[in-house]
Amino acid sequence: PPTSPTAHQAPMPHQKKARTAEIEQRLLIDAIFHRYHYDFRGYAQASLKRRLGSALLHFDCKTLSQLQDRVLHDPTVFPALLEYLTVQVSDMFRDPSYFRALRDEVVPLLRTYPSLRVWVAGCSTGEEVYSLAILLQEEGLLDRTLIYATDINPHALRAAESGVFDMARIAAFTENHARSGGRGSLSSYYTARYGRVVFDKSLREHMVFSDHSLATDSVFAEMHLVSCRNVLIYFDRELQNRALGLFRDALCHRGFLGLGSKESLRFSTHTEAFDDFVSENRIYRKKAGL
Repeated sequence: PPTSPTAHQAPMPHQKKARTAEIEQRLLIDAIFHRYHYDFRGYAQASLKRRLGSALLHFDCKTLSQLQDRVLHDPTVFPALLEYLTVQVSDMFRDPSYFRALRDEVVPLLRTYPSLRVWVAGCSTGEEVYSLAILLQEEGLLDRTLIYATDINPHALRAAESGVFDMARIAAFTENHARSGGRGSLSSYYTARYGRVVFDKSLREHMVFSDHSLATDSVFAEMHLVSCRNVLIYFDRELQNRALGLFRDALCHRGFLGLGSKESLRFSTHTEAFDDFVSENRIYRKKAGL
């Protein structure tokens, strides 16, 4: 008698291609980790796929295997690829209501400390670092504050440390600053020249820029405020939990944690370590005794 169709049919050509691409992506990410010690294995795979697709066009590679060969054998390729693998999209005073909540709800409590340490994790090119420095200056707290700004991208860190931004971005920065409850004019904090602005050295004197990976590195100081916004959305659940554990361990007694508007402690293994403080702006406070 004729045999019935088998339950396990051979995969279609497009399924094979997709499966091969998944294997290539995993091998490339593993190669980057073992060769350069940058760990993207816990990043959301869909997001990595989009970014690597753009990288293929830039490097004129047909496959991720070709790109992996170049990454391993041409030392000039990986620094350029890192620009695709790390997200550098931000504005000063992005989501003004977040900074307004810090100003109105968190700053009054920060005033009770004789000195302050703030960690901006995943600082990219520095927009949030300068925003926080200006806010703290306006509230009379910057002189007693040290802001640690960390990222895994050395090019982004150098850009952040320079304090230089394109003049074309300043109108949006200025509007955000005003909406965040800014006191006075943003222009009092920078000098404009040749189509760019340079933020005052007096702000940078309170900043420490350093390479730090939320995937592989550990806590390095006790903080009163950790601000890590629009970074966790690019991590898978396991890496999110690792990062949140670092923030919990870094925060002092009753310290504050700020996340991005699309991020939350919900479903995290560290939910019970924090109280909602300003829930609509994703600001949390570490519970007593932890």
